[in-house]
Amino acid sequence: MQTDFRKRTLSLLLWTGLCGCPAAAQQPRSALPDTPQAIPSASTADTRPADSLLRKPAVEIGKGIAYRSPGGKFSLTMRLRMQDLVAVSLNRSFGLDEIEARIKRLQVRFDGYVYSPKLTYSVQLGFTGHAANARSNANIIHDAILYYRPAPAWSFGIGQAKIQASRAKITSSGLLQFVDRSIVSREFSADRDFGFFIRFDLPRDHGFTFTAKSSVTLGEGRNWGTSTNGGLVYTRRVELYPFGRFKEKGESSEGDLAHEEQVKILVAGAYSYNHKAVRTHGQRGDLLPDGASRSFGSWYADFLLKYRGFSFCTDFMGRICSDPVFDDEARTWIYAGWGFNVQAGYVIRRKWEVALRSSMLFPRSAVQSRAGYERRSQTTAAVSRYIAGHALKVQADITYNHRSHASTSDYSRWLFAFQLEIGI
Repeated sequence: MQTDFRKRTLSLLLWTGLCGCPAAAQQPRSALPDTPQAIPSASTADTRPADSLLRKPAVEIGKGIAYRSPGGKFSLTMRLRMQDLVAVSLNRSFGLDEIEARIKRLQVRFDGYVYSPKLTYSVQLGFTGHAANARSNANIIHDAILYYRPAPAWSFGIGQAKIQASRAKITSSGLLQFVDRSIVSREFSADRDFGFFIRFDLPRDHGFTFTAKSSVTLGEGRNWGTSTNGGLVYTRRVELYPFGRFKEKGESSEGDLAHEEQVKILVAGAYSYNHKAVRTHGQRGDLLPDGASRSFGSWYADFLLKYRGFSFCTDFMGRICSDPVFDDEARTWIYAGWGFNVQAGYVIRRKWEVALRSSMLFPRSAVQSRAGYERRSQTTAAVSRYIAGHALKVQADITYNHRSHASTSDYSRWLFAFQLEIGI
C-alpha cells in the first residue's frame, strides 16, 4: 500500500510540474541560501510575450521548473533530485563485507511565495529510507516551512527545516565533494526539527559582512509532533565573511565550481543546547530507555576558503553530556566527545575535481567502552566529474577506516563507492 501511495504521489507531483504549470525563466541565485529562489518579473527575465511564457514550460538542469501567476500573487519552482549509489566494503584482509546498491535519494522540492515575495515557502519531500533516516520511507516530509521577510536583511520562519548549526550539515547532500558527509558530521551534526527560525544578513556584498542565525525548536526531530517533558533546543550561529560573500552561494556548497577570482573566507561558530532530549542524538537516534531524558550541548566551529578552483575547509564539533551512559540491556549511550574534519579539493577546468578528506573522532573516556575504540579515523580520496555542475555529476570515492585500541578487529577497513546524481 505504501508503494502504491508513493507512486501515485510522485506521478501527481511530476504531472503537475510538467503539464499543469506554465513557467517563467528563473535566476540561478536565491535571495537567501536557505530560502526559496525569487522568481523574476517577465520584463527582466524574458523579452518574449507573456502568453508565450505561459504556454511553454522552461526546464533547465539544476534550476527546476518555474511558474509565476499572471497577477504576481503566487510563484512556484519545482525541483527533482536523484542519487544512485553502488558501494563495496572490504575487511582488513580485503575480504568482502558488504555490497550496497540502491537509490540513495529521490527528492522533490517546491519553493516560491504566496501573496507577496515577502512571504515565501519551502517544501521538500523524500521517497527513500536513507533520506528518511529509517528503513522504511513512510516519513517523506523533510522540509515544510514558511518565511516572512519584512526587509532584505531579515527572515523569520516557522515550520520544519534544518537546524542551522554546522556548515557540514547546512550544505545540501547534493552539493558535496564526496559521496557522503564525514563521520564527524554524521555523529555530531544537528538535524531537521520543527520550530521558529530567525536570520539576519548584513546587507553588504563586498568587504566584511556577517550573518546571524537563531532558532528555538521542539528537539525530537522530523515529524515528531509533541514533547511531553517541556524540553526544547536553542541554537545560535554566527558567520563572518572577511572578504565579502562567495559567488553563487559558494558558502553553502563544497568545491569551487564558481572559480572565485578573489580569496573568499568563511569563519563561523555555533552552539546548540538540547534541553531534556529523549533520543541519543537529539533530533535522531534511538529513544532513551525507561522514558529517560538528558540535556546536552553541541558546539561547532567552521572555516572555509575558496580561490580559483581550490577549496579548503575544516570543521570542529563536539557534544557535552554529564551523564551519557545508561544501565540497560540495550547498552544505550550518548556520544559525548569531539571530532574534526579537514578536506581540500581542486576543480580542473570546471569539469573535474580531485579531493582529499581526513576525519577523526575522540569519544570521552566514559563512553569509549560503548564506542568500542579510543579514536576513530577515516581518510577519503575522491574524483568527481561535473557534467552540469552539481546538478549532473558522477563521483567515485575510496575510503580507509581505522580504530585505535578497538574492542574488535571485525569492522570494514575499505570502502569503494560510486554515485550518480541528476537534478532538475
